[in-house]
Amino acid sequence: MADGEAADGRLGRQLVDRMDWLTDQRHGALALENARRNGAWLEHGHSLAALRQESLGAGDAALVIAAGPSIKRNDPAVTIRDQGFAGAVVATESAIAYCLRKAIVPDLVVTLDPHPTRIVRWFGDPDLRRAHLAKDDYFSRQDQNADFAAEMEMNEELLDLLAQHGRHMRIALATSSSEAVVRRVIDVGMEIFWWNPMVDDPDLEGGKTRRLQAENRLPSVNAGGNVGTACWVMADAVLGKSEIGLTGMDFAYYAGTPYRNTQYYHEAVALVGEENLETFFIRLHNPHMDEWFFTDPAYMWYRQCFLEMAADAEGATYNCTGGGILFGDNVEFVPLAEFLERHA
Repeated sequence: MADGEAADGRLGRQLVDRMDWLTDQRHGALALENARRNGAWLEHGHSLAALRQESLGAGDAALVIAAGPSIKRNDPAVTIRDQGFAGAVVATESAIAYCLRKAIVPDLVVTLDPHPTRIVRWFGDPDLRRAHLAKDDYFSRQDQNADFAAEMEMNEELLDLLAQHGRHMRIALATSSSEAVVRRVIDVGMEIFWWNPMVDDPDLEGGKTRRLQAENRLPSVNAGGNVGTACWVMADAVLGKSEIGLTGMDFAYYAGTPYRNTQYYHEAVALVGEENLETFFIRLHNPHMDEWFFTDPAYMWYRQCFLEMAADAEGATYNCTGGGILFGDNVEFVPLAEFLERHA
């Protein structure tokens, strides 16, 4: 692709309009199955409603740390420590390793994805064996934390880090989470705040979300389909922070990233074939950086959902990622140092 010329991405753009249905088809049944099983574990923790009564971080600011590709390029932890940020730090479970290795203990971790085996790896999986790695290259091939390519070594380090810091961390634990994640969170002593992800309209008579809420009496949260947006929702709607900065919220990949290193590579190949991937991936120009990025239909949909939700948010949102495609109305694209200076 020459000099920022946009590939057509025509199939990818068509799929964006169907991502809510496709996501429900892929994860909906498993999320509900997990939620019903997790009813037996609800005594280990509180309702998310209780988190609204707690004061996390000083002042009215929060910083979300997600694990997009910009994290390893921009290393925001250095700036966060140098600026002495005193507000609430809300991290995706995928960013736990990055935070703890940089001596940042999040005030709140958020997890959402129902996958039965992958998500527990972000917490350290005590049952991981080398034989498991040959069955799933999800961690070894992605353009995120390169240290996860040394999978067994990274897992051992995470087991140690969570043993040291787990009991000092709160977690907004979605009922959709796998049994492996729930057991791990309980074992390391994280303080749990349970919530239901919205899987359909909560006002729909007989709908899945409404039935689930009737069963467990927990709050239902529109998480925008992904854990990064869920972190932002927690900061805005639950913690009540009026100034929210975002790091690692790329929703995209840097130009030149091999397609194989993207999250949904195998799904894309199965759908369109290796030779047609240009029709699947979508190119966007970031005018704040004058740089091109590419994304897939899922992340494009997450971006669309986020911008729609930001229009109704109570607080102001500042994207301090320094990359990616999350820009638009109600999201101010600013350098991280500028945001932190206001809240040192």
